[in-house]
Amino acid sequence: MIVAVFLPFHYAISQSAPPPKPPGALVKGMVTDSTEKKNLSGGSVLILQKTDSIIIKHTRTDKTGNFQLKDIPPGHYLLLVTYPSYADYVDDLEIKDSLPHTLPPIGLVLKSKLLEAVVVSGNKAIRMKGDTLEFKADSFHTQAGATVEELLKKLPGIQVDSKGQITAQGQTVKKVLVDGEEFFGDDPTLVTQNLRADMVDKVQVYDKKSEQANFTGIDDGQRDKTINLKLKDNKKNGYFGKLSAGQGSDGFYDYEAMINYFRKKEKIAVYGITSNTGKTGLNWQERDNYGQSMAGNFDYDELNGYTFNGLNNDFESWDGRYNGQGLPSVKTGGLHYNNKWDDDRQSVNGNYKVMQLDVHNFSTTNSKNILPDSFYFNNQNQRSFDHILRHTTDGSYEIKFDSTSTLKLMANGGMDHKDTYNNFTSEALASDSSLVNRNTRTISTIGDNRAVNSDLLWKKRMAKKGRTLSVNIRENYSNNTSTGVLGSTTTFYDQGTFTRDSIVDQHKDFHTENVLFDTKITYTEPLSKVSFLTATYSLSVNNSHSNRNSYNRDAGGKYTSLDSLYSNDYQFNVLTNTGGLNYTFLKKKWRVAAGSGIGFTRFDQRDIHADTNTQRRFVNWYPNASLSYAFSAQKNIEVRYNGSMNQPSLNQIQPIRTNDDPLNIIVGNPGLKPEFRHRINFFYRDYKLLSERGIWMNASYNFTQNALSNSSNIDTSGKRTSQTVNVDGNHSLNGYLSYDRKLKKLGMYTGLFANFNLNANSSIINNLKNTTNSNSYTFGFSLYKSKDKKYDASIRPSATYTDSRSSINTQTSTKYWTYTIHPDLNIYLPLKFYVHADADVNLRPKTAVFTNNLNNTLLNASLGKKFLKNDALVISLSGNDLLNQNIGFNRNTYSNFISQNTFSTIKRYFMLTAVWNFTKAGTPAPNNR
Repeated sequence: MIVAVFLPFHYAISQSAPPPKPPGALVKGMVTDSTEKKNLSGGSVLILQKTDSIIIKHTRTDKTGNFQLKDIPPGHYLLLVTYPSYADYVDDLEIKDSLPHTLPPIGLVLKSKLLEAVVVSGNKAIRMKGDTLEFKADSFHTQAGATVEELLKKLPGIQVDSKGQITAQGQTVKKVLVDGEEFFGDDPTLVTQNLRADMVDKVQVYDKKSEQANFTGIDDGQRDKTINLKLKDNKKNGYFGKLSAGQGSDGFYDYEAMINYFRKKEKIAVYGITSNTGKTGLNWQERDNYGQSMAGNFDYDELNGYTFNGLNNDFESWDGRYNGQGLPSVKTGGLHYNNKWDDDRQSVNGNYKVMQLDVHNFSTTNSKNILPDSFYFNNQNQRSFDHILRHTTDGSYEIKFDSTSTLKLMANGGMDHKDTYNNFTSEALASDSSLVNRNTRTISTIGDNRAVNSDLLWKKRMAKKGRTLSVNIRENYSNNTSTGVLGSTTTFYDQGTFTRDSIVDQHKDFHTENVLFDTKITYTEPLSKVSFLTATYSLSVNNSHSNRNSYNRDAGGKYTSLDSLYSNDYQFNVLTNTGGLNYTFLKKKWRVAAGSGIGFTRFDQRDIHADTNTQRRFVNWYPNASLSYAFSAQKNIEVRYNGSMNQPSLNQIQPIRTNDDPLNIIVGNPGLKPEFRHRINFFYRDYKLLSERGIWMNASYNFTQNALSNSSNIDTSGKRTSQTVNVDGNHSLNGYLSYDRKLKKLGMYTGLFANFNLNANSSIINNLKNTTNSNSYTFGFSLYKSKDKKYDASIRPSATYTDSRSSINTQTSTKYWTYTIHPDLNIYLPLKFYVHADADVNLRPKTAVFTNNLNNTLLNASLGKKFLKNDALVISLSGNDLLNQNIGFNRNTYSNFISQNTFSTIKRYFMLTAVWNFTKAGTPAPNNR
């Protein structure tokens, strides 16, 4: 990753530098004029020792602007490129092994243009380094004690929602790293909501390549949007942390503590949180399925239908997470350890987390079921009390035997204990408002879920450049049990006149177990300097067993009478052999890849109650192709295609009737076929360094053959019976566009953005095919301006138009606009006082379907004062939802179903909070730049 600078640079010339130790790496690249795109010949390229600036290697660019530096030993260096009349080009260069390093095109900038643009080295707020967009954290002002999350909200092109979920350039951020390493595993909010913004030197946003691509040097097109937080040098040694205590009105509280100890490459962190504000201690990406392989960067698309979601049974409808609905109370804590030693040849990373979460909720749902010749209204109230105690742990150990061979062991696991209670009351009305049915239902469950998983990955580079071999062995095991009681009374009416009652009183006993083993071998062979062949083979064994029993009361009042209609014992085993071949062509600015895999899958399905066995075989194809072109280091375009099979889940295929809601019966379908998904993706990126102008575009088109959809039959009593079926006709088109630019005369960052989602989904309604077209379009802009130690302000308004209609009843359609405005203001006053205010303005007009006007403004404000040296102590008085207008609300349209849901939320309260940020940093490493 390279950046142009205009800065005096001093280095010493070694008279007798020791020769590099073989094997050394080949470093190659191209030097061009960043504006005219012409190649620069005769330029000087140097690799310098980072600690003392001794020259390790030196060369000049040839007549085409290319250069090569051979036999560079592993280590940390500085790369310096100089050319008459151009600014020096310098940045860090890390060589980890003997693999050839091809640098992105190095665009030099004329000194005159740098001076015209008033670019000062090291102080630029935003810059591109290769494929990485980098923000200098101190250029975006935050108040004392602010978290990384507050910093991210101020960065152009990045959004953070109320749950802490991060979106960058229209794509969901999958990982948040600290100095390139995972911090507390897959819980980004523990980083963003607990690390302080003033610890961060740079925020880097990039598309992380797969581990396979990094290993082989062959780009496989796999990407994960990633944010890396580079800490300041003086924050990498010593200890630091945050203690926060907040006590509010109406019983609200928020207490947090995080302590970190960093010593060179060793990191230890401990945190604890107890809160009932719904803002802390609850993350948006914690896996309720520990069964996912942590080697997920390897391409396991062919197994997408097989990974068992072991921590959620149908009867146990709560997934153990807080989704913004209800009143939560959380106690959570964890421990993180990370270290590298033996000259980075060995490393270890481990995490342990424990969480106790309680959520109380009351919700009201008003829905409309559209039928071919009529429709029903349904009104439901739900009261729920949910509790979970969760333990999770994960870890990894990696050893590099030499520069060509690496072994990595990863493991994770966890235990859940859940108690849930739900009480429902509902009524269904016909189109003339006459009563159709009424239901009262209570479900209480206790469940225990356990999972243990491991992953072993061995990688080897051969003597021939580009020839590699890797072996990945994975194991997933889950064991889940739940018991509970269902009590339901339903009264049916005919044109408002009582006809009959239906009573259900059952004890439920579910046990599900899943075991998965798979092995994948990947071999790469260079066909020339610019083309490669990749061959893969995998063997997967995925065995699932589900025993679901329902018991009615016997004459003695005990639950001993098995109800065979709602009970089943089922074994579902899947064996898959998959082979694949892919060709990749890489030359200068072009990357072309194409290939396919073929899988032979066998289903073994055994109904133990019925004593029947069924065996089915499928041939699965996995074609893929991609084409990308890099106009420059900051501008590129890419198109990808991917096809994959998705197998039905055990819950969809098990032949059992589920009556957890007696008015909505679900029936398994053992005859389901796999669905085939086609995905076409387009990406475009263009960033201009001097003007700080960025354009990001992406779009995707998806269509599915034999899609796993839903068939529903709704009778005259309002009772629905549903089953998963295969249909054709499902497709979607999604797109995102953003334009960001700094208005230098105003000192303001501006942004325009737009996205659209067009979806067509097919289903079966009362034996008729129904296609629902649901479309949404969003437009908005953002403004951000700040003045050091004075103020910072931002605003982000947007408008969304939604249109939904079903083919079975074209007379009914849903069309409406919604508007949101998100202003944010910080004012820094004398005597270290500050004022903060932010708001969420939501405008939801009435429609023909949604007749309630649910406009609201969520206004939050705080007044604070900083104390002690470096503003280490901050005391603030804050008000949440000052206008007391918080409305838990959402609207949904799916197939022939339209609903509006309101639920319990946290309303107005006031809180007095004290935050102490403490640090004792060691001496930072010398900086020769």
